[in-house]
Amino acid sequence: MVQIGHGGLTEAVLAAIEAALVIHELIKVRVTGNDEMSASALAPEVEKSTRSSVAQVIGKTLVVYRGRKKDPVIILPQADGTPGKQVAKPAKTAKASKGQKPPKAAKPGKARGDGQSGKVSKFVKPSQFGKRGN
Repeated sequence: MVQIGHGGLTEAVLAAIEAALVIHELIKVRVTGNDEMSASALAPEVEKSTRSSVAQVIGKTLVVYRGRKKDPVIILPQADGTPGKQVAKPAKTAKASKGQKPPKAAKPGKARGDGQSGKVSKFVKPSQFGKRGN
């Protein structure tokens, strides 16, 4: 999602990490550029600057996590090892309002649901290329 280049960990990079963490709880930050910068060396500064946690360092990639305050998608285990509190989101159901008719069921053989009509096209075998018809 975010790349740290030759310039290092600049304010613009930190702003990009912050913006990505607002949208996603878990992001990847790739450290490209010179060999002097390592992902493990930048991890503490990323954590401190973005108020997040580095979940894992894989080569030159940081996996950064910051849970949402409202409706978190990822539930981490508690410090004592017990599972975290699971937040179940209510399932969305389609409700028919007054005056609306329920959708019609598809007739067999008509529409296929994948955007194709029920027509069958002729398939030409590769062995038929170049042959003349009699």
